[in-house]
Amino acid sequence: MKKMVVSSVAIATLLAGSLYADSGTLRLITWKGYAPKALVKKFEKETGIKVKVTYSNNEEMIAKLRATRGGGFDLAQPSVDRIRFVQKKFHIYHAIDYSKVNTAQLTKSTVAAAKKISALDGKVYSVPYIYGTTGLIINKKMAPGANDWSDLWNPKYAGHISYRLKRPILIGAAFGMGYNPFALYSNKAAYQKLIDKVTAKLIASKKLVKTYWTSGDTQKALVRNGDVFVESGWDAIGWQVHDANKNIDFVCPKSGALGWIDTFAIPAKSKNIEGAYKWINFILQPKNAAYVTNKSSYMTVSKDATKYLSNEIKTNYNRSYSKADIDNIKWYDALPSGFAAIEAKALDKIKAAQ
Repeated sequence: MKKMVVSSVAIATLLAGSLYADSGTLRLITWKGYAPKALVKKFEKETGIKVKVTYSNNEEMIAKLRATRGGGFDLAQPSVDRIRFVQKKFHIYHAIDYSKVNTAQLTKSTVAAAKKISALDGKVYSVPYIYGTTGLIINKKMAPGANDWSDLWNPKYAGHISYRLKRPILIGAAFGMGYNPFALYSNKAAYQKLIDKVTAKLIASKKLVKTYWTSGDTQKALVRNGDVFVESGWDAIGWQVHDANKNIDFVCPKSGALGWIDTFAIPAKSKNIEGAYKWINFILQPKNAAYVTNKSSYMTVSKDATKYLSNEIKTNYNRSYSKADIDNIKWYDALPSGFAAIEAKALDKIKAAQ
């Protein structure tokens, strides 16, 4: 039997062929607003790579990648806190090769945060892209004293309160009650006890709530039409409403706004890893990143993008965030395995309570 001798070059070629089997297309699963059509066309013209965009959210994104063990897409954009434990259990992502990322154009702090929060077994699984906060959207004329998460159960605003029944309300309420839920991520039993306390608080104050908002559109509509004075909300949404009514604005809760970072992660069965890195570096170029922020109001991690931001975006940011507010942001840490189930049960219990 003859031995087959295969050179290292041949092996590398075979591997490259499997990884970049469809280098003419980049299948991107992302959030709405994160891949503007104008930039998609610009990228396609510059690289010759066609971009196929699928809009999604964290839950759907993770479910799709779990179902295929990291197949179906070449690049995904999960929130940074949703990566580590999903990767640990399901192995759906490639580790990021930071030598292929132009980190010189990114803010050091967000890169450090993404690396820390998505790290697993000495490898990193995300590149930061967009960040923002969840806090309060307040009608300052009708609720001039509202300034913290605890105002979401303040009897003064009975019938004029709204929030979304998703995990941010549990986290925000915990901070509003004087606890730090992230400090309990290493103790599942203690976390369960805290979430039980938060659940009891939100059930007891349920009669004060006008309704639960379910989307950015309903979030805006409720406060715009005067039905709601105090609601949980995203900074960008608060700024959009402020454009039409100067009495309404986004406010950082005094116990801390919740900070999130949405990232780039490469699925384990990506067929175009090279194209994925090209898109990451392209979309984070200062002018391109500023275009995304000017369109969506979500802040970019591209450090020189500020040169190209609209005056409106700069004004909104400076109005809502003092240095103290920024220093007090509570950044979401990696969600441990099993904790999502605790939160889901709590939310179901609140929703079902009479």
